[in-house]
Amino acid sequence: MELGTAAQMAVPVIGIVAAAAVTFYTVSFLEIREKSFKELDESSESASNGAEFIRSSASSRKRRAMKKAEKEARNRRDLERHKQEEYYSSRKKKKKKKKKKKKKRTLKCEEDGGAAVRRRPQRRRIPVDYDTDHGLEILKIQIFSLTSVPPDDQQILAEEGALVVDESSDLEAVSEKLRLVPIEEGGGGGDEEASAPQSDEESALMVEKLRLVPIEEGGGGGGGRRHEEEASALQSDEELARMLQAEEEALFFQQFSAHDNGEEFKRRVEPYVPQVLMYEDPTRQEAARKSVPIDELEEKALVSLAKEGNFHPSKDERDHAFLLQLLFWFKQSFRWVNSPPCDYCGCETSNIGMGSPLPSEIEFGGYRVELYRCNSCSRVTRFPRYNDALKLLETRRGRCGEWANCFTLYCRSFGYEARLIVDFTDHVWTECFSSSLGRWMHLDPCEGVYDNPLLYEKGWNKKLNYVIAIAKDGVYDVTKRYTRKWHEVLSRRTITTEAAAAAVLSSITKKCRSGFSSEAVSLLELRDRKEAEELEQAIYLQIDSSMPLPGRQSGAVEWRKARHELGSNESDSLGSSSCPVRICLDAHVTNIYNAFTLLLFHFRDNKVSKDRSIKKLEALKGLLVNLRTTPFKNRSSFFDPTACQITEEMMPYIKQLLSAISLKEELKNDGKIFVTLSSDPVRTSLALPVALDVVDEIINNLKFHESPIENIGFPKTNRLYSGSVLASGEQLPVGIATSAFDGTQLYKWEEPNGAKGCWLIYRVLDNQMYELDSYDLKSANDVPERDPMEWILEGSSDGGSSWEVLDRQSSQIFEKRFLRKTFKVQRRSACNAFRFRFLRVRDPNSNSRFQIGGIDLYAKSS
Repeated sequence: MELGTAAQMAVPVIGIVAAAAVTFYTVSFLEIREKSFKELDESSESASNGAEFIRSSASSRKRRAMKKAEKEARNRRDLERHKQEEYYSSRKKKKKKKKKKKKKRTLKCEEDGGAAVRRRPQRRRIPVDYDTDHGLEILKIQIFSLTSVPPDDQQILAEEGALVVDESSDLEAVSEKLRLVPIEEGGGGGDEEASAPQSDEESALMVEKLRLVPIEEGGGGGGGRRHEEEASALQSDEELARMLQAEEEALFFQQFSAHDNGEEFKRRVEPYVPQVLMYEDPTRQEAARKSVPIDELEEKALVSLAKEGNFHPSKDERDHAFLLQLLFWFKQSFRWVNSPPCDYCGCETSNIGMGSPLPSEIEFGGYRVELYRCNSCSRVTRFPRYNDALKLLETRRGRCGEWANCFTLYCRSFGYEARLIVDFTDHVWTECFSSSLGRWMHLDPCEGVYDNPLLYEKGWNKKLNYVIAIAKDGVYDVTKRYTRKWHEVLSRRTITTEAAAAAVLSSITKKCRSGFSSEAVSLLELRDRKEAEELEQAIYLQIDSSMPLPGRQSGAVEWRKARHELGSNESDSLGSSSCPVRICLDAHVTNIYNAFTLLLFHFRDNKVSKDRSIKKLEALKGLLVNLRTTPFKNRSSFFDPTACQITEEMMPYIKQLLSAISLKEELKNDGKIFVTLSSDPVRTSLALPVALDVVDEIINNLKFHESPIENIGFPKTNRLYSGSVLASGEQLPVGIATSAFDGTQLYKWEEPNGAKGCWLIYRVLDNQMYELDSYDLKSANDVPERDPMEWILEGSSDGGSSWEVLDRQSSQIFEKRFLRKTFKVQRRSACNAFRFRFLRVRDPNSNSRFQIGGIDLYAKSS
C-alpha cells in the first residue's frame, strides 16, 4: 500500500480509485506490527527513565500529574494494541481459506474530509493491493487496517456517489471513482465526534501501522508516479512515529522545566517591537532609498529575468527580482566588523573590553560600546553597537544585528512586507513576503543567501530553540520554518511552555494591531492561519540531501569555530547538485561575434594597419562605454564618424553591430550619428556587456600579438547558440550553467563539488546536426586552482543516448585570468548534442570547486 499523506481518522471520508496493477515493494504486516510494539516498548522505557528523574526532584503534585499521564498513555497503547491484534487474528483466519486464482487490482484510496492528524495535511491516497475475487468483505477489512473504520461502519459509493456498492456489485466493472462513507449511529450527525482530535500518541500508532510503498511507473492510469512524488516529500512513517512520540515527550517534560509563566520570554521579544516600528518612519525610508543605485538594481533584476526567457515579467516577478538584487548589493556595500581598524592610523586593533556610551552614541541606540586598542599606535578606538538603522545607513558596518537591522529598513523602504527575525541562539536576519512565491521568504544579508531557511540547522549545525519574527503588525513564532528536527527543538524550548509563549506573542500582536481597521485585522488573521498551516506541514518534509548547505561565511574563522558554525565542510557553498535544463539565450552573442568578424575582415581586405585598426576599435569602444553610462531605459549617445576615422565603407559593419546590440542609428544634419534603442531596453542590457568584452579582447589581441589581423583567432563565425544546457551542479544564483555561454566576463559557471569531476551537456537547438570544428574555453576571473586541467569532449547523434569521444585534453594550464584557449576537434562527426566531462581542476586538493568563464562551440563551415 502507499500512504501519500497520513491523516487522523476520527470519522474519515475515503475515496477509492481503481488502477492497473503496478509493481510494489511490500513489507510484512507482522514485521511492522512487531517493530511497532518494540518501538513503543522502547519509547515507554525512555519515558519512564525520564519520568524517574523528574519524580526525584518534583513536588508531589507534579508526581500525581505524571502518574495520571502515564496511566492514560498506557491505556491508549493497550487499546491500540488490542485493535491491531484483533485485525491480524482475523486476517490469519482468512488466509486459511482455499485460495482462488488471483486476479489483482490496485485500488487507490483517497481521503477527502474528516479530521486530519495533528500537523499533517488533510488528503491522502492509498493504493491497495487487492484481489477483486475475494469480494467486498475482504476489501472492507483491508480498508479497516488502513483507517481504523470498522467494516460494519463503511459504505462504499460509486459513480460520483450515485451508486452504493454491495456484495452483488462487480468490482471489476464499477466506476474508477469510489467513495467510502462512514455509517454513523443515529443516522449520520456526529460532527463533534468527527472533529475530535486524536492524541499525538494515537496518531503515531496509526501511522506506524502504515508504510510507504513506492509504486514504479507502469501501465494503468499513470498515477503511480504522482503518488510516489507526493509520498517522497514526507518523512517515512517509521520516522514520523518516532518524531511524534518525541514531540509528546518534549511537551510533557517542558511543563516541568519551564522557568516561569512567560515573563522572561516576553522580556526577550518585546524590546524589538519599537525598533521595528522605526522602519515605518518616512525620514528613515527616504534616506535609505537615496543611498541605493535604484536604476542599476532594476536593470540587473530585469536582466536576470530575461536570462530565464522572461522579457515581459509581471509586477510581482519584477518586485521579487529587485528584492534579490537589493540583497546582493547590500552584501557588497555593507562591511562586517570583527575588530574595527584604528581610527587614527588604520592598523589592526585588539579588544580591551567595554566602555561607557557617550550621549552622541546613545542618541542612536548605541548603549553598548566595545573598546579596541591599536596594535601599532596604542590609541583606543570605540565601536558603538548602534540600534538605529538611520545611523547604520551612515556607518554601513557591524555584525549580524546591524546588518539585519539596516537591511530590513531597506526592504520596508521599497514597500516590501518585511520583518526582523530574531534567533535566540544569537543570530538575526530578515523575512519578506514574496507575492511572486505567495509566502514569506528567508533573506540573510550577512551571507547573501535567500530562501534557504535550513541553512542554520543543516549548514551551520545550529541547535535552534526560538526563532521569532517581529513586524509592524505583530510578532510570530516561525521556528518551524527553520527546522526539520522539531522534536529536538522542542526539548530545548525551556524558557516557558508552548501555551505561555503563544499567549505572550498573541498579546503583543494584539497591541500592535490595536489601531488597525477590522478589515485589515481580518486579512492579517487569514494570512496568519495560512502561514501556520504552512509551518505545520513544513516540519515533516524531508531534507533534500542533494542540496549542500554551507557553514557560516560571515565573521572571522576563529569566531565562527568558537560558535560551532563552520558546518561540516568549510569549503562547502550554497549550490545545487540536481540542476534544471536551462536554455541559452545567447543569439546576441553569436550576432556580435559575426559583426566584429566581418569588421576585421574589412580591415584585412582594405589593408588597414594594426595601429589604425586599434584606433578605430577604440573609438567604437568609446561609443559603447558612453551608452553603458546612460540610464538603461532610454540609452542614447552621439557618435562623430569623422573624428573617429570611421569611413563610409565601415558603416554597414557598424550598423550590423548596433543591430546585434538592439540599437539603431540616425544621421543628423551636422554629420553626427545619434544612437538609441531599437527595441526592448533589456535586450540592450544583455548584449552591451558582451560587445564591450569582445572589443576589449580584440584590441588586446592586436596590441600584444605579432600575428597579422587575419591570423587573430577571435572572434569567429558559425558559433552555436540557443541550445539547452544540463550540468552536474551549479552555483546559485549567478554561477549557473548557462553563464558559460553568455559571452561576458561578469559571470561564470561554477560547480561547487566539481574539482574532481563534473559534466555539462549542450543540446543543439531543434536537434539540428552539426560537425564541430573547434571550441573555446575561457578562464574565469579568479582562483586559478579551479580552472579545468583535464577533460573529454564527447558528441552524440541521438540526443544523448550514446556518446563518442571527439576530443581529449590533459595538463592544460590557463596562465592568466580571462584567457581564451582554442581547441580543434580531433574527430569530426555530425552531432546534435555535446558533453564535456571535466576530469579534474588545476588543484583539486586545495578546493572542491570547478569554474569556467566561457564556452564557445563552432560548427564546421558548410
